[in-house]
Amino acid sequence: MDRQCRVFAAGRESAGNEEEEGLEVRTVNRLSPGNRVREVQVTGTAEVCCPADRASVRVSVGSSKESVSEVTASVSRRLEYILQAVRQHGVSDKDASVRSFLRREADQYHMGAEVVVTFSDFEKMEQACSVLLEKLDRSVCLGTPQFSHSAESLSQMRRRACVAAVENALQKAFEVSQLLGQTLGAPLVVREEETRERRNEEEEDGGRGQDAAPLPRLPCIPTITASSRVSVSFSLRDKSRKRL
Repeated sequence: MDRQCRVFAAGRESAGNEEEEGLEVRTVNRLSPGNRVREVQVTGTAEVCCPADRASVRVSVGSSKESVSEVTASVSRRLEYILQAVRQHGVSDKDASVRSFLRREADQYHMGAEVVVTFSDFEKMEQACSVLLEKLDRSVCLGTPQFSHSAESLSQMRRRACVAAVENALQKAFEVSQLLGQTLGAPLVVREEETRERRNEEEEDGGRGQDAAPLPRLPCIPTITASSRVSVSFSLRDKSRKRL
């Protein structure tokens, strides 16, 4: 039986903190001992960044009155205005949740309520918050936006990273085949070897000098970076070989 023949062309390249990428060119018996398939195996890596696409804002109101009906009416009017304002800025009812709590202390009834609103349009979020502060003034309290990633955006980011890694592997294999005087054939095996994700946050000082006047800090929009490493095998053909 013919002995399997292997030829290795090793190459390493690195940039920054990226992992080294390997290259292997070999002849293997994929079909039968007498029918050898020449192939090139390469790895490809890629990174894709994705900013947060959701933001939740907590809007709180409260009141103290001598009767339940008075305190309920006071809070309910402001709650209705809040819900109407966010609807006018593109928020659906399913993206706004309301909670309220009533308690009594001595002769006073205290009622607190909060609305948690989830925005997908950050510009409309800023506009809605400005309207609420302008119209309700001190009777409303707005929390700092809490940013997050939807499941759909994370899934799309992972797919984009994998596809980009395969594209990089394809480009590398094509250049190697040209160097070796071969024609790159069809892919034989595509395998995703590793996936990673990391969250990136901005620096605390925002790049401002120590002598600069203090300024209100804008909310930081976090991003997530997904990296993918794939291994791909392609068949090789001699350039001089005629196609059937």
